[in-house]
Amino acid sequence: MTTPLSGILVVEVGAFMAAPFATMQLADLGATVVKVENPDGGDAVRAIGPFTAGHSSPFARLNRNKRSVALDLKSEAGAAAFRRLVAGADVLVENLRPGAMRRLGLGFDDLRPLNPGLVYVSASGWGQDGPLAGKPGLDIMAQARGGLMSVTGMPGGDPVKVGVPVADLVCGLYGALGAVSALHARTLTGQGQHVDVSLLESAVTFAVWEAGKYFATGEVGRPLGSAHQSTAPYQAIRTSDGWCTVGAVTPKTWRGFCLALGLTDLLDDERYADAHDRHGLRHELIPAIEAVTAGRTTAEIVAALDEHGVPCAPISDYAQVFNDEHLNRRGFFWDAEHPDMGPVRQLGSAMRFSHTPTRRGPAGPLLGADTVEVLRECGLTEQEIDRLLAEGAAAQSPTPLESS
Repeated sequence: MTTPLSGILVVEVGAFMAAPFATMQLADLGATVVKVENPDGGDAVRAIGPFTAGHSSPFARLNRNKRSVALDLKSEAGAAAFRRLVAGADVLVENLRPGAMRRLGLGFDDLRPLNPGLVYVSASGWGQDGPLAGKPGLDIMAQARGGLMSVTGMPGGDPVKVGVPVADLVCGLYGALGAVSALHARTLTGQGQHVDVSLLESAVTFAVWEAGKYFATGEVGRPLGSAHQSTAPYQAIRTSDGWCTVGAVTPKTWRGFCLALGLTDLLDDERYADAHDRHGLRHELIPAIEAVTAGRTTAEIVAALDEHGVPCAPISDYAQVFNDEHLNRRGFFWDAEHPDMGPVRQLGSAMRFSHTPTRRGPAGPLLGADTVEVLRECGLTEQEIDRLLAEGAAAQSPTPLESS
């Protein structure tokens, strides 16, 4: 089967989220991804539960479609084997602390003479340079310093982060986008390059509406709960059995919203004619709407709004999401095979191609499962491989972690 990135070899030196999520995208797109891990435990996510058959459930999903090579990059022999691997690679993705790969003699400038066409992607908390570069940086710190936590949550409430590690994840997406863009540039120039992506800058790129306000008026964004920054009604509204999200911000959808809910008095009120004006009057508009919606179920509200073409949706928990009829009809979820865990349910790729579909291969590999095979492919002799294994500079498939 031809995939979008067939023939591309990617080497990952990653842990936790940003780099592994970036290479998961590349692996889904058909690249061969070799995940290089420390023989002593591997990626830290392997130790994070819940566990199935002694293996990390999150790891098996985040690292699907990859091969695992266990190498000690701090050893001379392990670093030498790594260089042999990278010499034939197209992309390297790493998310160690800035400077760590360079101290190992494996930085971009170190490897470029071996492979001038190498695309080298570095993901970090704060970027490869600047005053914060040397500090540790996790998703919540990027959400905090990047402004996301200043606009998330209810007005006057405690600081709240986005419920998923959004800075980590979007940094991974930018890393994958940077990689494929640099590969295209290589077809034009013949040269690889270094791509620097950070959690902080990834988080700040979300501030589209906030930047539009601040740079135009000096107004600083604040938490608005589920409400939009400048138009209304665009938020969650209360129903008799829960909540429903609505987006009635155009003249057509506002009219349909009012007709669907029998709120013709609001439709006739000139103060509410404009979406921006409605936003400024949310303190009285939303209670007037909820006086009606609180007496009807979410299903009834959604059905009425759907009939009038008004954007709306119930708020689903993840049990509902993972059993959603629409997603199941589109084949979004799928099972990846694992030698010990059996079928591992996967989240699908958000990218759908008409001619070169994304790959649906095995679940995350056992630590070091592919060490010998990959090193052979790199041209190492059996004697060199045996020496690496004997010295502990490489390892093959240790026993799985036990759940605690």
